[in-house]
Amino acid sequence: MPGFTMPSWSLQRLDPERHRRRAQLLAEMAEAQSLRARVAQRRARVDRLREIIAQRKRIA
Repeated sequence: MPGFTMPSWSLQRLDPERHRRRAQLLAEMAEAQSLRARVAQRRARVDRLREIIAQRKRIA
């Protein structure tokens, strides 16, 4: 295509330190998301157990 130029950022590789920091950040974000999912599951289980206990107390 006439007049078409590639953006300069696509021609340059990220420097190694920036690449390492980005990979580390993405790994930490994935770990945090996984932890939030586990905590949410645990919280839901505790809430269900509390509801069951409350129902049994109301029946008794």
